[in-house]
Amino acid sequence: MIDQTALLESKSLRTSVATHTDVLDKVKALSLLPDGMHVTTAMVAAYFQVGINAVRSLVLDHREEIEANGYRVLSGAELSSFKELSGIQSHTPSLALFSRRAVLNVAMLLRDSEVARQVRTYLLDMEYMARTAAPVDNSVHSPADSLDDRIDRRIVDILGTAVVPLFNALIETSGEHRKELIDLRQDIQRVERRLCLHHTRLRRLEGPREDRPLAGVMAAIDAMNGYEFEEHIAALLRRDGCTDVVVRGGGGDRGVDITGRTPDGRPLVVQCKRFAPHNSVTSPDIQKFLGAAKVLHKADVALYVATCPFTREALNISAEGGITAVHRGLLEAWSAGTALNVLR
Repeated sequence: MIDQTALLESKSLRTSVATHTDVLDKVKALSLLPDGMHVTTAMVAAYFQVGINAVRSLVLDHREEIEANGYRVLSGAELSSFKELSGIQSHTPSLALFSRRAVLNVAMLLRDSEVARQVRTYLLDMEYMARTAAPVDNSVHSPADSLDDRIDRRIVDILGTAVVPLFNALIETSGEHRKELIDLRQDIQRVERRLCLHHTRLRRLEGPREDRPLAGVMAAIDAMNGYEFEEHIAALLRRDGCTDVVVRGGGGDRGVDITGRTPDGRPLVVQCKRFAPHNSVTSPDIQKFLGAAKVLHKADVALYVATCPFTREALNISAEGGITAVHRGLLEAWSAGTALNVLR
């Protein structure tokens, strides 16, 4: 099995696995810009849960390699054309874009990120399985089975029910080649055990874990309309023990989208915002909600839930005003089963 250190240090190894971009969504859903092909530096930082400067520094150190995998910086007429075609709003003179392959390249280089480490683990396991698994006939299988699962089970079944019993029979009847046959049977049994271990590890990697939100959570949320998003947040509140949860929405909501009570009976209000991942919740957004939550509704607990990050000033005002800022990363974890501390 290849160690992660080799992947971090070997450009040739990174190049050999650079096409396996599907592992990104196996670990955590990667949201794309409206063109369906690129992400910004801020979106890359949000995916790996690191600061923007960490991503910029990595690009500076490995720019040639990352550019070879689809990183580019747009400016002038090219940027204007891209904004017009993609519908994004940006007032900067230049815009750095990462392809999915470039994001995977970042994952293979970024040391101080748990998400990047999980991507590397998954990537190396898939690469190892691709090198060691033999091709077999998969013509009959369940649609829900993955290719790796079907290969594992098929090979293990053949080895356990056909090959090993055949060697047992040969060993019983052979005299001259008995030792060689016993050695071969042991080799086959070792392969069988190794495949079982590989299968178990892949299932563990693909399944939900406490330290990794479910893959596809944010992709599903991004596909919701405003009403569906509010209902989704209401369902999370009810799941975590809140009572009297009502989706207000629309006109006459007095500045909040959801009202209710926490599990211990405190008045609760929620503002839900479906913003594009590259946008941010700003301080005026929080100030407006703060007045509605604390003055109009006299809420003890106020949640501002958004599908994007918050600016630093917005976070500061939230903390000072007693607003819980549920940013994109926290929303993903909440949706995947982790209760918010303020509701406990």
